[in-house]
Amino acid sequence: MYSKKYLVVIPGIVLAFVLYTLSQGFNNIIGIELLGYEKSPISTAMIAILLGMFFGNIFQMREGFIKGLDFTQKYILKLGIIFLGIQLKPFEFLEFGSIAIPLIIVCIISVLVVIKLLIIKLKIPTRMAYLISIGSTVCGTTAIIATAPVIGAKKNEISYAIANITLFGILSMLLYPYFANFYFDADPLHIGLFLGTAIHETSQVAAAGLIYDQQFNSQETMNIATITKLIRNTFLVIMIPLFALLYNRGQNSKKKYSLLSIFPYFVLGFVAMIVLRNIGDQFFLDTHSVIWQSTILTIKSSSKVFLTMAMAAIGLSTNLRDLKNMGYRPFLVGFISMATVGVVSILTIELYINFLS
Repeated sequence: MYSKKYLVVIPGIVLAFVLYTLSQGFNNIIGIELLGYEKSPISTAMIAILLGMFFGNIFQMREGFIKGLDFTQKYILKLGIIFLGIQLKPFEFLEFGSIAIPLIIVCIISVLVVIKLLIIKLKIPTRMAYLISIGSTVCGTTAIIATAPVIGAKKNEISYAIANITLFGILSMLLYPYFANFYFDADPLHIGLFLGTAIHETSQVAAAGLIYDQQFNSQETMNIATITKLIRNTFLVIMIPLFALLYNRGQNSKKKYSLLSIFPYFVLGFVAMIVLRNIGDQFFLDTHSVIWQSTILTIKSSSKVFLTMAMAAIGLSTNLRDLKNMGYRPFLVGFISMATVGVVSILTIELYINFLS
């Protein structure tokens, strides 16, 4: 019984891997063969998500692939993020975290204030505004799905909020790596903090970090962006009870929620991988250096493969036709949320830079 359950995900996983391979092939042909670079300046992750969106919106996705694509987006993505931890040292995590937490708090408060004003001005449903705001400030679709039952959101409100976050998240994922490189003058710390706070989804932040690494050869930026986003994800544990309190004030029936069910446990896997790397460096770097370095390289490479597969799966699952039904008001709220997070992130990082100087 369990074997059948897991076998159904294989076609979708294989499809995501095929699209990853195709993206890698296109990348090599365009960047190396045609443009003549030793290493392609084009991001494989970007090609994967664009190809996925292209094929996903031209062809009707068969039922046999959908479960595997969902599995890739949910689990293989998280495995890829966990494997990124092999690149870090514990003190780096603590160092970046101490900078990222105040930045995240400022961004969250700013968006909540703006959303509150927009609810009054645009007269959009309060539930939808809450879903868009928590998706923009914390962790995208995951936050929306976790918050929806707490505030009693309707199906169409959930769908609109997810479509909203998907649209602006993909837009920022594709544009922000290049904008940040220009604006922050290729500084890895500031770019990583910006990408980690200004882009909605964990997958989108990971992809933006990967795009930046592949375009500008900066693994440190990808590490900082990932750490910042993972810390941001943990704020879900605070934000959902807060939203439940704000929305259900004065109402007779209150929705139940479990903090354990909403905690992003893959963050712990990421930290465990950091610890594994540092224990390995202590015990194996001198005695089994070649084997240990090979293991690290394999995990790093696997991480990028898994993340790119997830990008392909997300692209294949993104239905652009659904966005037509949103109407302009939720669209406007989503755009303003994205802009607010981006602008506040930039201003806060600028204050941090000026404080240090």
